[in-house]
Amino acid sequence: MSLSILQDARLYALLHQFDLDLAEATRASGCGYCGAVLHSARYPRKPRGGPARLDPSHAFRFSFCCAREGCRRRRTPPSVRFLGRRVYFGAVVVLVSALRDGLSARRVAVLRERLGVDIRTLRRWRTWWRERFVETPFWKAARGRFAPPLDERRLPASLLERFAERDRRQRILQVLAFLAPLSTVLPNRASQGSLPIRRRCT
Repeated sequence: MSLSILQDARLYALLHQFDLDLAEATRASGCGYCGAVLHSARYPRKPRGGPARLDPSHAFRFSFCCAREGCRRRRTPPSVRFLGRRVYFGAVVVLVSALRDGLSARRVAVLRERLGVDIRTLRRWRTWWRERFVETPFWKAARGRFAPPLDERRLPASLLERFAERDRRQRILQVLAFLAPLSTVLPNRASQGSLPIRRRCT
């Protein structure tokens, strides 16, 4: 899949709308601790790798705070735009990590020029997919959905290949929706089965 899709504003509009739908469903369900109403408590992000002139709304992560005094727990819904705390959009992390031709000097130079991704970041992403991701409780529970099994040595390329949507934007959306549970766990504890982020609002 061509990386030109990462500069398609329509992809990010689609992902933003999907996140908005997830946020509305979370708000409607109320506080997971006391059942009270949730108030908007979105917080800023500085995502990299997207088109140069995205609407400022793309720089916020949807999140909520319990309205009840004494509880005030934060509840952050899953996201298809953000993959944990990584500073790059989730679509960038997935598609760039799926490159088949390896990290040649020319390709690294192109990625740095177009997306601002350097060689150290690329190596960290590849290591995460092949070593940490495959050990997360999420993947251990989800990999059984695929028959025949995915080639874990080729993640995330092997994952992208299993989603058969012809429309590229819909295909990326499906993959990111599949990975969305990972967006609500702390990355440094993902392999230990950490719970969704639900801190108290300040």
